[in-house]
Amino acid sequence: MPHVLISGGSRGIGRSAADLFAANGWSVTCLFHNNKPEVKDNIIAIQCDVKDPAQVKESVRLSEEKQGPVDCLISNAGISVKGLAQDLKEDDYRLVMDTNFGGLFNLANAVIPGMVSRKQGTIIAVSSMWGQTGASCEALYSASKGAVDSYVRSLAKELGPSGIRVNAVSPGVIDTDMLNGYSDEDLKDLADETPLGRLGTPEEVAKAMLFLSSDAASFITGQIIGVNGGFLI
Repeated sequence: MPHVLISGGSRGIGRSAADLFAANGWSVTCLFHNNKPEVKDNIIAIQCDVKDPAQVKESVRLSEEKQGPVDCLISNAGISVKGLAQDLKEDDYRLVMDTNFGGLFNLANAVIPGMVSRKQGTIIAVSSMWGQTGASCEALYSASKGAVDSYVRSLAKELGPSGIRVNAVSPGVIDTDMLNGYSDEDLKDLADETPLGRLGTPEEVAKAMLFLSSDAASFITGQIIGVNGGFLI
């Protein structure tokens, strides 16, 4: 049974991915920071702060001890701090960059040696369309996701000769807790800006991840796959 490790697996896109992969015959490890997800069937949960390299290494070790080598890494844990760029503080910078980009960096460093030794594996990062186009009042979030995109492309070049594929999914406006601060009018405007005329669902992003992890995507690497309803057309 293949093993997928998902950070930020307690809710939203991460939880949808955990359920979908489990339903398709994968062993699933969910890393969570504060809110422990429900565990069932072939899903286990491990508490981990992805900003901490030592915690990440230990969590990967525990997950492999219980579930076997990591065949697919999904770096999903993310956070946003909204506000005018001039008002953001150093602590905001550290929190956003160390979570969104640092989490990917720490997780990749922990799983790459095993993948290289086995000459196989997939890494999937969760980016954002704002990493490609930028967002007003979300400068740090946008910058962190831009870093994720560049890192994905670089890793794909570096790890391709070892048989490891690295891609990102880049969600648009998805109906998750990250939208809690938006008014109904804001959400309607965002839906109207989306050519498909609605918000996306976490399940739709999870399906893109499952595809990228599969043999159906065996010749796809270094790509930032938009799951955004056409928002960036």
